Amino acid sequence: MSDELRPAHDVLPFGRAPRPDTGPALTARLRDVMTTNLGDHATGLDRVRIDAETVPGSPDVARIDVDVTGLVVRAMTPADAPDPAETVEHVTARDQAVARAISAQGHPVTVAGVAVDLDVEIRDLRFTWVEGADGSLSIEESGQSTEAPVNGHLRAAASRDALVSTVRELATKALADQGFTLTSLDVDLASRGPRAASIVASAKIRKGFLSASAQITATASIDQAMVLTLSDLGATSRNPVVAALLLAVRGRLDQLDGKRVDLASSLPPGVTLSDVRLEVGEQLVLSVRVG
Repeated sequence: MSDELRPAHDVLPFGRAPRPDTGPALTARLRDVMTTNLGDHATGLDRVRIDAETVPGSPDVARIDVDVTGLVVRAMTPADAPDPAETVEHVTARDQAVARAISAQGHPVTVAGVAVDLDVEIRDLRFTWVEGADGSLSIEESGQSTEAPVNGHLRAAASRDALVSTVRELATKALADQGFTLTSLDVDLASRGPRAASIVASAKIRKGFLSASAQITATASIDQAMVLTLSDLGATSRNPVVAALLLAVRGRLDQLDGKRVDLASSLPPGVTLSDVRLEVGEQLVLSVRVG
């Protein structure tokens, strides 16, 4: 089977062929795709600003600039999340391309009730335009190469109090599903260096006449080799009934305690994780650099 006719996998539907070959056309198509994927789960899409530029006579994209300031995306369940993974069974054309510069910012964008200050820049991202026999156009992920790696960085900052409030809401719902009432939750986040942080969550719960406290602890750290290690994981309670209920949680935490995840090796070829930093203060700031 020729390269042009072989099936494509893991593609993002991108409207109808042919591919947009002008900046305004690409801008309009990007807005349509965003609306299709987020329309039922977001407000403020009319505030999103998109500006794109193509490369004349080439499938490449010169730049894409997106400003999502003011966009509000509600919390989504796995069933709500858009699924970009589809299959084009009859491919009629494939054109490899490079997005030379992509930038996104939100000051802020609100996700699941948390206002996030976001800045993203990506350079030299490879992809493939895929046209189907049904007239569809899709974008297929193309493997980056070590000779031409993707470069860029991400910075996301959110209020510590807002994150704790969101955790409290999620915990309240999860416990309510089990017949418990969360009466209080205190979350203590502490920095353990530029790539490490610890968390201590102390909760008081009630079920009928039963009232008790429980505590969950965890520490996460990333070393110079970009290996993530989870440690000091625990779930305890002085109440024997609650302690028994936490047995399943403790068993799972014991399995994760000391677990090491090589973040760098989990990335595809051509994508090199060069730095990850987490700042813990009034804001939680995550910085990631690739390339």
